Amino acid sequence: MAWISGAGDTHFGRLPDEDTLTLMARSVTQALSDAGLERSDIDGLLCGYSTAMPHLMLASVFGEYFGIDAKYCHTVQVGGGTGAAMTMLANRLCDVGQCQHVLVVGGENRLSGQGSDKTVQTLAEVGHPDYETPFGPTIPAYYALVAARYLHEYGLCEEDLAEFSVLNRTHACTHPKAHFRDSITIDDVMLSRPIARPMKLLDCCPISDGSAALVVSSERPSGLAVRIAGAGQVHPFQHVIAAKSLTDFRSRDASQGALNEAGISVEDINIAGIYDSFSITLLVFIEELGLAPRGGAAALAREGKFSLNGAVPVNTHGGLMSFGHSGVAGGLAHILEVYRQLAQKAGTRQIEGRDAGLIHGEGGILSSQISMVFLKD
Repeated sequence: MAWISGAGDTHFGRLPDEDTLTLMARSVTQALSDAGLERSDIDGLLCGYSTAMPHLMLASVFGEYFGIDAKYCHTVQVGGGTGAAMTMLANRLCDVGQCQHVLVVGGENRLSGQGSDKTVQTLAEVGHPDYETPFGPTIPAYYALVAARYLHEYGLCEEDLAEFSVLNRTHACTHPKAHFRDSITIDDVMLSRPIARPMKLLDCCPISDGSAALVVSSERPSGLAVRIAGAGQVHPFQHVIAAKSLTDFRSRDASQGALNEAGISVEDINIAGIYDSFSITLLVFIEELGLAPRGGAAALAREGKFSLNGAVPVNTHGGLMSFGHSGVAGGLAHILEVYRQLAQKAGTRQIEGRDAGLIHGEGGILSSQISMVFLKD
């Protein structure tokens, strides 16, 4: 059993005077302060990868840079699901007594350090070297393939995807650190330029600079605490060509494992942080995780279920699509947001009456699924 004892993050967006290490240092400094800990208290260090600084041992590089001498030090790489995977591992390390305070951090200057073109090229290399990459698909193209099939199979339309672009942007408008804070409408999404049909520019997440960090502790913090009550993973395939379906990705296997461990059901969840690299990603996960029936997420979004005052607010910070996507830090931002809402540390953005949060991270092209349940303790 472990608790989140502190969290910190930078602004997301274009931060030209920062690099991977300085960004991570800023978020870690905040997280330690929030947890009331010193560097010497940290005995576990988990660090995500950085495409802007692709060092094979980034965790030990950051430990050296920041002055942390951890007895457990590990760089983790599960694509966009890395933040969730690291937090799950930190929970297990505390649970078995290996560590008392584990620092989890991700960050990079993905936008200003290498630019959009280089990032797109790097990410596209996740494709199968023989049967996918030679044909030139980009990451948006893979997700567009999923979107086209999903819309067809469940009788949905492009405006249904746009609901989730608007949902995220509406939430980001309330967060001072978000990459995008200008409101948008369904019409704005529909009129934005095509990227990979049926998805348009505003159906896609941006490339951002930024960092996020949290501390997972084996001892319950004083005051209102948030416990990592359950976690689960599933990795059904790596390459899209090996996927058995383009509409079923077994996300619920991961979330059900987390819910079972926590001893609650999905009906008990009243806030969620769900990976949302594209509008179709969020729509699929909301339905697969059981927060909406198949084909029904967009209708429930229009009714307000996932809005700030809804039954299950989703991505109340704006998600990857509007808060920003800086690699590992983008996924960690979902975790920080749910933690802050449950711990009542969200300031003017605080939503009252929330006590059970669901986190879901994704790596690859809907291929690695990691879920966690947080409970107000």
